[in-house]
Amino acid sequence: MNASAPDNNHKKQRKLRTYPGLGARDFMHPWDVKATAALHRVPGFDRLIAKVMEYGLERILYLENIADNVRVTEKMFPRLHRYLKWSCAILGVEEPELYVSLDPVPNAYTYGHTRPFIVLTSGLVDVLGEQEQFFAVAHEVGHIKCEHSLYTTVARNIAAVIEIFSQATLGLGSLLGKGIELPLYDWMRKSELSADRAALMCVQDKDVALRTFMKLAGGAQKLYAEMDQDEFLRQIRAYEEADESTLNKVYKFLITAMRTHPFPIMRAKHLDEWITSGDYDRLARSASE
Repeated sequence: MNASAPDNNHKKQRKLRTYPGLGARDFMHPWDVKATAALHRVPGFDRLIAKVMEYGLERILYLENIADNVRVTEKMFPRLHRYLKWSCAILGVEEPELYVSLDPVPNAYTYGHTRPFIVLTSGLVDVLGEQEQFFAVAHEVGHIKCEHSLYTTVARNIAAVIEIFSQATLGLGSLLGKGIELPLYDWMRKSELSADRAALMCVQDKDVALRTFMKLAGGAQKLYAEMDQDEFLRQIRAYEEADESTLNKVYKFLITAMRTHPFPIMRAKHLDEWITSGDYDRLARSASE
């Protein structure tokens, strides 16, 4: 691959490895795989997905996006465009459209199935440094690699989707929709763990990933220089130790059940476990052989 990325001190370039023949199952988090299978066992889920495609929700969201956001190209935000090209080359994904949205809330998402597109909010770009922005773009490309985009579109627009389904089934859809909502959010959180792995495979630097999670958890630009990675990792262990109480486990379920993303601290934990298990290095070595 004829691409190189700046290292953390921006004084030298480093070559990025690619993964020829990479399949999504080569790196997907097992929780993601299980949650996807569980979704298909939910009564009415496949019918709901069929209605989303039939009613053209994907097309509506795409048109809304191009009318309201700025598209990233070689001349418009060229640095972000390079991150997109690198991510697609590394993961073996056809290049999607990338946009920046004026929104102070740090966020990124990928919509669509037949024509996926990625959106970064201005708040996310402002919070993250250059390499961390690369991680964010690669994370979204990872969703495309894992074919998450259609289900993500449904999850992020669940109220509208349930309404469409309800009208098409004379009210029955509203009942089925409530049974789909929690499993869909559960899948969505677990799909993020796979996309984080894809992002690490692109930036190829664990510290970049951890800095991204730290900033998403509670970073303020005036305090970035005072953030400590070791303290963040200790906080991860403290959160896990709280699981010793069954009551705490119930509380954790209640505070995460309707979230679209896991807490940043838990994303860092799962990615760190993937690295320390040796699975990430084994995948990297296989790419070099």
